[in-house]
Amino acid sequence: MTDTRTKTPRERYRAQVRAEIKEHAWEQIATAGASALSLNAIAKRMGMSGPALYRYFAGRDELITELVRDAYRSLADTFRAAAGAGAGLAGPAHALRAWALDDPHRYFLVFGTPVPGYRAPDDVTGIAAETMAVILDACAALPSDRPTTSFGTHIEGHRQWADGHPAPPAAVHRALTVWTRLHGVLSLELAGHFTGMEFDPALLYAAELDDLLER
Repeated sequence: MTDTRTKTPRERYRAQVRAEIKEHAWEQIATAGASALSLNAIAKRMGMSGPALYRYFAGRDELITELVRDAYRSLADTFRAAAGAGAGLAGPAHALRAWALDDPHRYFLVFGTPVPGYRAPDDVTGIAAETMAVILDACAALPSDRPTTSFGTHIEGHRQWADGHPAPPAAVHRALTVWTRLHGVLSLELAGHFTGMEFDPALLYAAELDDLLER
């Protein structure tokens, strides 16, 4: 990361304006969702003309990419810190829920319904793969006598997201099972589908994790 002290006043101003644009973008997403993101509306809120704002972001997709990149980088850093604490798979799993609850709109931007017409560039998907690699490493470290399933055999050789993290098919299958089940609980909780069901979602999440750790 470039030290801000080495930047020119012009560069610092540009960085500040871009940061403010992203703040307004998150406000829009919280109100109407990412599909309704409008650079012209943000420009109006900031007292700028549309063309002036486009000097900072070339279009809606570039702005969304920056938001998605920031979100994935935040999660990847959170995962690495949790993994470094030595709690095994439980560390990143609990860190995932805390990260999601801290900002549900950020969670849904990267794990919710895709924004129509938007496709993330390769570098963003690479950052996303870092989070999955942490889960894969944790699963590979767990003792297991599970046989390789037909699905495990199928995905061997189809693990671009796990490049540099070799693991037996059983560990890969386990990592994907952890990922999908925990996200299933989180997505339902954050969308409010447990409201009125009179149980603590945190306990359900913990129970799912305990079951996954015992497999």
